[in-house]
Amino acid sequence: MNRTDVFVEERAGTGPAPRAVETNDAAIGVPLPHESAELHVSGEATYTDDIAEAHGTLHAALGLSRHAHARIVSMDLDAVRNAPGVIAVLTADDIPGENNCGPVLHDDPILADGIVQYLGQPVFAVIAETHELARRAAALAKSDDVVRYEPLEAILTAAQAKAAKQFVLPPLHLRRGDPDAKIAAAPHRLQGTFEVGGQEQFYLEGQIAYALPKEMDGMLVYSSTQHPSEMQQVVAHMLDWPAHSVVCECRRMGGGFGGKESQSALFACVAALAAQRTKRPVKLRADRDDDFMITGKRHDAVYEYEAGFDERGRLSGVHVEIALRAGYSADLSGAVATRAVCHFDNAYYLADVDIVALCCKTNTQSNTAFRGFGGPQGALVMEVLLDGIARQLQIDPLDVRLANYYGVGERDTTPYGQRVDDNILAPLTDALLDTSDYRARRAALAAFNARSPVLKRGIALTPVKFGISFNVPFLNQAGALVHVYKDGSVLVNHGGTEMGQGLNTKVAQVVANQFGLPLARVRVTATDTSKVANTSATAASTGSDLNGKAAEDAAQKIRARLAELAAKLLGGSAADVQFAHGSVSVNGGAMPFGQLVNAAYLARVQLWSDGFYATPKVHWDAQTLTGHPFYYFAYGAAVSEVVIDTLTGEWKLLRVDALHDAGQSINPAIDLGQVEGGFIQGMGWLTSEELWWNRDGRLMTHAPSTYKIPAVSDTPAAFYVRLYENSNVEPTVFRSKAVGEPPLLLPFSVLLALRDAIAAAVPGAKAAPPLRAPATPEAILDALDALRDLPDANTAAPPAANPLTD
Repeated sequence: MNRTDVFVEERAGTGPAPRAVETNDAAIGVPLPHESAELHVSGEATYTDDIAEAHGTLHAALGLSRHAHARIVSMDLDAVRNAPGVIAVLTADDIPGENNCGPVLHDDPILADGIVQYLGQPVFAVIAETHELARRAAALAKSDDVVRYEPLEAILTAAQAKAAKQFVLPPLHLRRGDPDAKIAAAPHRLQGTFEVGGQEQFYLEGQIAYALPKEMDGMLVYSSTQHPSEMQQVVAHMLDWPAHSVVCECRRMGGGFGGKESQSALFACVAALAAQRTKRPVKLRADRDDDFMITGKRHDAVYEYEAGFDERGRLSGVHVEIALRAGYSADLSGAVATRAVCHFDNAYYLADVDIVALCCKTNTQSNTAFRGFGGPQGALVMEVLLDGIARQLQIDPLDVRLANYYGVGERDTTPYGQRVDDNILAPLTDALLDTSDYRARRAALAAFNARSPVLKRGIALTPVKFGISFNVPFLNQAGALVHVYKDGSVLVNHGGTEMGQGLNTKVAQVVANQFGLPLARVRVTATDTSKVANTSATAASTGSDLNGKAAEDAAQKIRARLAELAAKLLGGSAADVQFAHGSVSVNGGAMPFGQLVNAAYLARVQLWSDGFYATPKVHWDAQTLTGHPFYYFAYGAAVSEVVIDTLTGEWKLLRVDALHDAGQSINPAIDLGQVEGGFIQGMGWLTSEELWWNRDGRLMTHAPSTYKIPAVSDTPAAFYVRLYENSNVEPTVFRSKAVGEPPLLLPFSVLLALRDAIAAAVPGAKAAPPLRAPATPEAILDALDALRDLPDANTAAPPAANPLTD
């Protein structure tokens, strides 16, 4: 197998020159295009809403609650039923089986039954002749004449829920050593609070499901989902049918980011219920505003922390409490909180630590999976804490980070008991320091800030250590089917879902590599629960690890059969047979792959196989919060430089240098795209994407007009992203590493660079800027004002003029 030693993508400006990429016709380890790239840019890619509608298709829309917490007094739906084009109106009473779409607990009704628990909760479903008529009829839910409520007290924030001791799950508590004694004995101490907002997934393709009734009480559900098997199960439970009566299919999604892991279930269930009741195909496509109002987001968090440390900033003991806003139901909050606990350490050794995570019950949308799945919320507060230590000691925050890095020997075990035995933090950081010229640039920034009274620059380097695997061990399994046809072409089906991340491309590359074929000879079909059963969600960055290994297993079985036949036909040993360049060779003889396959068919050799993979080593004790929850760790680091306007709070990202560990990359082009996209998405979470509920519990930022995701103009002109040359110590596919979620933590460096710039605006302040996230211009101004009010700050007023240039 040929491999790419390193692949560097260069952006505008000056930066490290790209190194050459070794290429030939090998299907793995080279930057091949995404398998659907041409379809994406031409508009020919088929998403759920593009599937040709069957004759008689109806459309559904949801009538939503107008209160955050209320008892339903009465529902008079006659006006809705009599609206133009309406065929049926469905409520919880029409559900024949279980009225639940919760992925873990049975606490998440499909349609509200007696009580509404957040503003925007679906109360009824309208089935009409057209999408527009269904929406118009559902909008009648806004009238008091249709649904009457008795309002109840609503708890909207994590702080309120914590005070009221309202949680969707029991608190999580992990303790190692004696942090109380270590903090008390430390020469320096720091206490603080911090808060970070949630984040809307904002997938380009919204939530959608299309259900078609089949013969013998069957149902085919096309769903834009990351978890077809779960959609199959919840639909079957709702209809009170066996699972074999429901088939769920997903060819591709227009983005998921975790928002279609569990929360696609409500839409699949309503579409299937309507199809079962009307005996006609039904499509439910949520309007963007409704999607925002109904679905959960990334969990926002409120933190309290305390730390003891020495003159170098080296931690001796740490306490942290992470209060997550779970929303009204458990959803996946337990697993999110667990991953937050397991990522609080990030890249740093903590000998004595106490971590508490709370899943606070609020009358808001039930928060759910989002890229990173609690890892970002856990690791972020550690970076904020270390930055505060550096400000107190008046030393470079990077030096505090380096002093606390995981090492070897006594400093290589996480608080939950897993050894960090693949640690590359030090060499990776050294490489980034060299290419980013961090030390010299920090000195240059100090000179700039000294002469610039209004515009201030900041810089920060933050590392990432991210665990890869589901932290629920049984989810770490996958299956695949591989078919080799008589002409030598190959068809693959696996349990993962394609949401633009390139999973199907990587799986196809893995299979093509096994048979020595060009990628064009391998095709991956839609994910389908009738082909590979009982699959896990495509989440936790495990898509390629799990499904790639399962497909490799299936292909290896077929390859072994073909090798035995080739040895008989050409002479030699099956162990010496080579598959490469579309041919099969052994003992000096060779034949085209297709010729061997045809011979195998005539010889009645099985040309299809299933494959299975279960991740080894993973185990977890949910009671003690200890074990080996991750198969391996992915690493990375980024340097970000920003400039802020201290009069307006506006800011700009000037340059990013990112170095990320993808192991031995299956497809460097796709992996670089994941790093870049993850960085910008994480930057949006921390700087511009603000979710705001009013006092009534109504989400006011529920559309592109009020919710700001990063645009092309927010990407820095100097954006240098490189893959670190490495090979996974674990035998993953091609010794690669997962790359979906870890890069989202790299833009911690942006938030910390903003804090650095704010600190530069207030000379003499020995406290860290109290900058909340997202760091909007308003938040930056608030932090500047708060820092200037400190007694030891130099509070000289800035001049009125605003220089626009250096």
